[in-house]
This record gives sequence, C-alpha cells and structure tokens, in this order.
Amino acid sequence: MFFNTNLPPHLRVLKDEIEGYARDYGLDFYETIFEVVDADDLNEIAAYGGFPTRYPHWSFGMAYEELKKSYDYGLSKIYEMVINNDPCYAYLMRCNHTVDQKLVMAHVYGHCDFFKNNAYFAHTTRKMMDEIANHGARIRRYAERFGEDDVEAFMDRCQSIDDLIDIHSVAIRRRPEGSRFDFNEQSQEEVEPNRFKSKDYMEDYINPPEVLRAQEAEARKQKSKPPEMNFPERPEKDVLLFLIEHAPLHSWQRDVLSIVRDEAYYFYPQAQTKIMNEGWASFWHSTIMTTKALAPSELIDYADHHSGTMATSGGRLNPYKLGIELLRDVEERWNTGRFGPEYDDCDDLNAKSKWDKQLGLGRQKIFEVRKVHNDITFIDTYLTPEFCARHKMFSFNYADQTQNYVIESREFQKIKQRLLFSLTNFGKPWIYVLNGNFRNRGELLLKHEFNGIDLKLNHARDVLVHIHKLWARPVHLETVIDGKGTLISFDGSEHMQKTIGDPDDSKRNTPAKTR
Repeated sequence: MFFNTNLPPHLRVLKDEIEGYARDYGLDFYETIFEVVDADDLNEIAAYGGFPTRYPHWSFGMAYEELKKSYDYGLSKIYEMVINNDPCYAYLMRCNHTVDQKLVMAHVYGHCDFFKNNAYFAHTTRKMMDEIANHGARIRRYAERFGEDDVEAFMDRCQSIDDLIDIHSVAIRRRPEGSRFDFNEQSQEEVEPNRFKSKDYMEDYINPPEVLRAQEAEARKQKSKPPEMNFPERPEKDVLLFLIEHAPLHSWQRDVLSIVRDEAYYFYPQAQTKIMNEGWASFWHSTIMTTKALAPSELIDYADHHSGTMATSGGRLNPYKLGIELLRDVEERWNTGRFGPEYDDCDDLNAKSKWDKQLGLGRQKIFEVRKVHNDITFIDTYLTPEFCARHKMFSFNYADQTQNYVIESREFQKIKQRLLFSLTNFGKPWIYVLNGNFRNRGELLLKHEFNGIDLKLNHARDVLVHIHKLWARPVHLETVIDGKGTLISFDGSEHMQKTIGDPDDSKRNTPAKTR
C-alpha cells in the first residue's frame, strides 16, 4: 500500500503552525510525517494496528469489516492514528474539516511527545515500521513454503496466548547474566570427616579409619554432584519465552512465535499507559486549540468534537476524560500548593478551599508525571478524594438479585481499589510456568496467581488446548475454583478437572516407569 506523504499546501501550513505551537509549549518529539488517506484506507490501517504493511491473518480482515461497517452506518469515526516510531507516522482523513485536521495534528504531537519521553516506551524499538514489514515478509515466505493453512493455524494458536508475557521483565532482570553452571575447577579444599574427640590411645577405636575413609569418600561424591534444579529454576512469567526455548517446535514455528512475542512487547506499553497517553494528548490538543490555533468561526465545531471525545456513559471508563481531568488537577494543585504535609494536615475546609501558595509549579510537574508514570502508578499517586467528589465518581458492581449493575459505593478507597484492580494486568489473570517436567513425564504445569476472582473456565480450557498444540504433551493449570485448589488438565483429547488434595492426588507426582 502506498500513500502520498506530500501534504496539500493548506495542510502543510497548518502542520508547521501546530508544530511550532507544540514546541513552544516544551513538547519534545521525533520528526512527524502526516499522511492523507481516505476513510477506507484509514480503517484498513487501523485494522492492522496502525501499520500499513503487516503479516496476513484473517483477524485483520474481521477488524476491518467491523470498522468499515461502523463508519458507514455513522456509529464511529477514526479521527487520529499515530505510530510510535522514528520518524513518527500519523494519518489524516481526507474528508475531515480544517478544524478537525488542526485538532488531530495537535493531538498527535501530544502522543509523539509521550512516546518519546515516557519511561515505559524506552525499551520499544523506534524502527517498528520496518520491523513489522520484515515480520510480514518472513511469515509470507513460510506460508509459501509450508502452506497457508498450516501457518495460519499456527498463528491462531500463537495469537490466542500473546498476552502471556512478562510485562515487567524489560525493567527487572529475572535471570542472572552469567551461566547457571560453574565449569571452573572445584576448590581443592580437603573434605574433613566427622571425628569424635578421644584420647590418643582410643583414637582407632572411637574413630575407626575405615569409617573415616567411607565418610570422606561419600562427602567427595556428594560435593562432585551438580546441584538439583527445578525446570524452570523459578516460576516463569514469560510463558511465550519458555515455549520458544523449550517447546518441540520447528524452526519456522519458533520464529513465528518469536514474532508474535516481539510485537506483544511493542504494543504492551500502549495498553499500560492508555489513560495517561490519551489524557496527555487531549490536554495538549485542548491547550493548543483554545489558546493558539482556534479561529473564532471554528469554536462551535471544535467544542462539538472535543465534547464528543470526552463524553462518558454508564459502565464505560473514558480514558480521554479521566486522563485530561487528572492532569489538569495535578497542574492546578502544584500551581496552588495543594500538596504536601501542610495541606494534608489542615483541618479547616474553608482554608483548604481557598488555598493558594502561588507556586506556579504545575506545568513542570505534569511534564515530570508524563515521564515516569503508567496508568496504575499515576492513579495510585494522584487520585484524591476531592477529585472523586468533584467528578461524582463511584464504583459499581453486578447485583444478582436485580440482574443489573448498581452503584456499589461512593467511598474514595473503594473507588480507587476498583479502578486499580481493573487496570492491573488489564483484568487478565497472572499465569506462570511452574514445572516443565510435571509428573516426570515432560508435561507442562502452569499456575494461576489467584486474586479472589475465579477463572472463566471456557477461556482457560481453550488456552490449554492451544498451549498443548505447542507443547505436544499434556498441559495442566493450577487455580482456585469455588475456594478449592483445582487442577485443570488437557491431554490432547479431553479436559479433566480435579480438586487438589483428593485421595488419589498423590499419583500425580509418581515417577514414570523405567525399564
């Protein structure tokens, strides 16, 4: 697919104008290239995750049909699409009005600044446009060589488990840098046998020489044995990496699984920072448009489109709205000095409502926040009871009696707890590889880190089916169901479920028969 990146003259003027405003406000971003595309092309790019060239898969076609129908029926419209890359690529829809193009450009520069400077994007490659194209070329070659059906079926399995990665491994060293084995010569320390104190004339009777020699030989034998290690040595959060290293895969399958894993790590920071990223971009498009770029005749159109973006509805969290309002709150608090022990210890509500130390640190603070936080740490640090009360926030839950969602609480701690819980791993379960040689038969044992919510068993069983296709041996998953430890298994033909600790549970760890 080829797009003409030469902007029309009026859009080139707008780009230079908006970029100048963004730099004047202190935004720092890579060179940004805008491409003008039609609605169908933009829907296609969006279906590919923002990349115009990607490997072929039926799921992208399904996403395109959904986006196209939604646009054709007037249910949704993609205003902006931007890629974390150097240079940064962004797309403008050809049929948008001028005020929309201004808004999108200002929004894009906010995203580009966030991509470049936020700590959670620091590990991502800045040449992903080229790498994605290379991934597509490699998978197309595999499809030509091994058959489209086989490659696509394998891609289905890989994509079904593409979230089983260790999102913190980019910042935490999980494995030692050196070798796990010491090949240096053993120290020549003498192994001293156990001796009992005795008189000289009783030495041979209390400490018989043949017993001492036997003890010394046994000690040397034990010392020469390599230490026993688990497989893996410790629970492995990156299930995909474990499968890449140890599953019985063909070389092309290993490469395809590596491609899926690399792309999962690239896209994950965008999910980790959805509220902050969209809030930051919205903050700057609002600031630039209302203070610099907006013409009087464009005010109504801008207000209509901006309010539509910020609209909230029941049962849905709008990351744009929460992000921009929380950033504005942080800016105001640091401008007026509404933080720190002095403010927190003040019991006079009237004094707190009029509190203004005129520090003017707000803009500096939000740039600091943009640099070091993700959604969880941002909300955990800066969400306040005053903010929740001002924006009428509440937590809700499903009521079995009425079979409907109802307001659960307006208490700050409950609201914060629910919000952070929904963002932790995006509400998905934490799964670890516990044992790659379970039952001493090469079976795979996974463990679900139970946090009070049972797994959806139909989803869990489907995942076990796909992992079994990769591991080629029975796969098991330890979890908790109805308060009881449970082992869910799939052996390639049927699913089994067993409460851990049943009378015949000891058979699970018996060694395999040997001849």
